Amino acid sequence: MSPPNDSKRIGLIAGDGRFPIIFADNVRRLGFTVSAIAHLGSTLPELESHVEHIHWLKIGQFSKALAALKQDGVRQAVMLGGIKKTNVFTTLRPDLRALAIFSRLKQWKDDAILREVAGELEREGIEICESTFGLDGILADEGYLTSRKPSKKEEEDIQLGWEALMTLGQLDIGQCVVVKNQVIVAVEAVEGTDEAITRGGTLGGKGTVVVKRTKPHQDLRFDLPAIGPQTIRTMTAVQAKVLAIEAGRTVILDRDEVFSLAKEAGISIVGKSAQV
Repeated sequence: MSPPNDSKRIGLIAGDGRFPIIFADNVRRLGFTVSAIAHLGSTLPELESHVEHIHWLKIGQFSKALAALKQDGVRQAVMLGGIKKTNVFTTLRPDLRALAIFSRLKQWKDDAILREVAGELEREGIEICESTFGLDGILADEGYLTSRKPSKKEEEDIQLGWEALMTLGQLDIGQCVVVKNQVIVAVEAVEGTDEAITRGGTLGGKGTVVVKRTKPHQDLRFDLPAIGPQTIRTMTAVQAKVLAIEAGRTVILDRDEVFSLAKEAGISIVGKSAQV
């Protein structure tokens, strides 16, 4: 996917997890220089060694983030990695610019917050690219991605979870559910995917099915679903057996390790079309 202009400098507004690191490595191989805004208490410290410039800020220091991006000559940026609402509740330090942004919100929902932040950046001349930018080879393919295929019963659980997430996504609740025998045993809320899997696997017992997809009308500039080795380790710990993800819109971090761990644990990974 081509960048929106000819600049070879990209801003990275980084949340938690390894997604920002993998993105930085990918785009640097494509010849981009990366300037990162990292958030204390959320962003992994090792991101620092994967980018050319990094600025560590507290969540909500919008004016400092904007000044740093402009100082580095950034005209296009991506927003990658989550900021858990639990962190927002405990570490948010909004400056006056952030408070002005929040005051315009009609609803305190993830998508609404991110759209407002993106809109403010774009009014300052920093275009926010889709999260799929620079991710060739990292997004999930469609079909059965592992040698083990789901049973008919598991396929039915996948379909239930898939349809449930369509409704839950409209309410901006989460991107993941855990299903067992046609019963939804856990729904992701503010705690994140791994915690939802642990809770669902504990309640449902061996053989639960994990389903993860984007929300309806997902703004692809931010909040793409992602899985990684820790997802598989969490599933293995509770003996979950199927992971269904959205093809073309789910990031697979550390792909080789993900599939190796899944094979070892007998976990089936399925890439499902958004249209199904």
